[in-house]
Amino acid sequence: MLNYKAYFIDLDGTVYRGKTPIPEAVEFVHYLQSNGTPPFFVTNNSSMTQKQLQEKLAMMDIHTDKEHIISSAIAAANYINEYIPGKEVFMIGELGLEDALKTRGISITTGMADVVVLGIDRAINYEKLATACLSIRAGAAFLSTNSDHAFPSEVGFLPGNGAFTKLVEHSTGVEPLYLGKPQPFMLEFIQKQYGYIKEEMVMIGDNYQTDILTGIRFGIDTVHVNSGVNSTEEVKLQAQQPTYFLESLREWTK
Repeated sequence: MLNYKAYFIDLDGTVYRGKTPIPEAVEFVHYLQSNGTPPFFVTNNSSMTQKQLQEKLAMMDIHTDKEHIISSAIAAANYINEYIPGKEVFMIGELGLEDALKTRGISITTGMADVVVLGIDRAINYEKLATACLSIRAGAAFLSTNSDHAFPSEVGFLPGNGAFTKLVEHSTGVEPLYLGKPQPFMLEFIQKQYGYIKEEMVMIGDNYQTDILTGIRFGIDTVHVNSGVNSTEEVKLQAQQPTYFLESLREWTK
């Protein structure tokens, strides 16, 4: 396999499952770091701040700078800041999304808004969904951090943000703009910051519909790891194939 300068690694299902690290992934990160190539961690999880994700990884013996952790919450905040600045935002989400918005000086409201952004919210309720729908029907821009219908945990697959986003879409008849994978916003953000060319970049993950399609759509090499959402057999049935298949990331370091 080629030597890349920018390794983009998914988290849920690739580096860990819930609070349980995947040992082969931890070894792989150590391998990259020992060779002077710290990877970027690219996650659709909008619930956690960069600092929280950094601390979670540290508990798994993965130590990285916050700047090497990019979430769909950060992608959403960057998009709002660049393309629809100065607008009040109604958010459904947790601390990760709130922190990303506030860090960029974006005004958050609990009522009707010019922009609605949905992220995973484990305290979601009817009132929040109703406010989102009313704002969108009144003309608010409709954004969502990601389209994941489910995500892996220690106990199985749990409802993801994409499932709740679909509910709002069905109610309003308005399609959202997704900012997380498989949209390439996070990779574009990193490329702009660090100046990589696409031949130097590779996307690694377990989920074909998010991780692998992100890389394919962005035009970079991809690696599917058989450790999470989609099995190797399932991915091989897809029309567009990843560049490489690995049973685990340990194969890369052999």
